[in-house]
Amino acid sequence: MSLRNFLVARLIAALLLLFGVVTLTFILVHAAPGEPFSAERAAGLSPEAAGRLRAIFGADVPLHVRYLRWLSAVARLDFGVSYAHRRPVTSVLGAALGPTLLLMGSALALAAAAGAAAACAAVALRNRALDRTLDVLAVTAYSTPSFWIGVLLVQALSIGLGWLPASGWRSVDSEGIGPGSFLDAARHLLLPCLTLAVPAAAGIAMHLKESLAASLATPSALAALGRGGSPLRVTILHLRNASASAVTLLGFALPGLVGGSLVVEVLFAWPGMGRVTYEAILARDLPVIMAAVALAAAVTVVGSIAADLGCALADPRVRLGAGGGAQGGEA
Repeated sequence: MSLRNFLVARLIAALLLLFGVVTLTFILVHAAPGEPFSAERAAGLSPEAAGRLRAIFGADVPLHVRYLRWLSAVARLDFGVSYAHRRPVTSVLGAALGPTLLLMGSALALAAAAGAAAACAAVALRNRALDRTLDVLAVTAYSTPSFWIGVLLVQALSIGLGWLPASGWRSVDSEGIGPGSFLDAARHLLLPCLTLAVPAAAGIAMHLKESLAASLATPSALAALGRGGSPLRVTILHLRNASASAVTLLGFALPGLVGGSLVVEVLFAWPGMGRVTYEAILARDLPVIMAAVALAAAVTVVGSIAADLGCALADPRVRLGAGGGAQGGEA
């Protein structure tokens, strides 16, 4: 299968998956208990005024009509107007997108660097005690919920040692742009970044370790070691042979980061999309909830496609195998 056909097949599958996710989200969100504008009703809004609000926002029509209208609007990248903020959903989420991208990008870079370093150390040193210790630490970190990791980090680094702020993304007295403001933002970023990066780094380390071990068993690696090459140097040089696995892991790390960002942003009062989504859930702000889930699903699908494409570029046998078992066998 050619690279073009491989990519087209992946895009079609991704679009079908995205369509299924947004449709299921629409059904579940509207089936959940509670009514839009319930906060306004609790604050004393009359039933007549609440009915007018429902009519203004299109919440008074049958569910299938709302679904078709919403699907048509989403195709035009129009996610409607937020019930709570009374402004376009794209504006609400756009203001929170920057902090989320900063947090997720930093966490992904840290996870990739730490995971690769741990995998190289475990394979190159070949120390059974160290290897087992790293395995236990990796499994523990990977299986620990993000919120619990965040609580432990806050307890240790913020409350216990007082090194880092426990919440927010900048201090109250931090203004303008400069070295002091940058350092303050970096200190606020570190704890949520570590909370997201630790499980992702553990997963990358566990999987990359297996790929590196297989690469070091190849004749070229054994020959390099036989000529007196440093195990660590040979391991680093053979990282390219494990590139397909590494690219896949980075792509598949995105869903964990997207899902974990909701908990982490709420825990650390980080003004990103996760926190906006949490507040929208509490307020039954349906347009924001559906748009946030659709965007998170799109990011996850893009990560999956990027991982598949990276694997196909690094190892042509991947896309050849996608064409059928006979082609995969010939490759």
